[in-house]
Amino acid sequence: MSDEVVLLSIWPSMFGMRVQIALEEKGIEYEYKEEDLANKSTLLLKMNPIHKKVPVLIHNGKPVCESSIAVQYIDEAWKDKFPLLPSDPYHRAQARFWADYIDKKVYMLITFYCDH
Repeated sequence: MSDEVVLLSIWPSMFGMRVQIALEEKGIEYEYKEEDLANKSTLLLKMNPIHKKVPVLIHNGKPVCESSIAVQYIDEAWKDKFPLLPSDPYHRAQARFWADYIDKKVYMLITFYCDH
């Protein structure tokens, strides 16, 4: 049985791109479905009924929401493929620091400049 992997996202989403990069780095075949956030699909509403946001990774019919959680899931679900994080605990912590930095600082800057 092969894995069915679907990614619901929108083009300019840095969070959706994070999940796409993880899938590509692991060499995982997936179907990309572009969402219209003004007219959310039934699939999006079913797969993320709490937040109703993208990205949503769907693996064999099971949704994984939030990009950082989806990336962790990808790394764990496909352990036999190239690891996304270093094996050294210190280097792993550094990678997580920079991911958190992007989440908090870069996203805030992008939001600020898009609003002005």
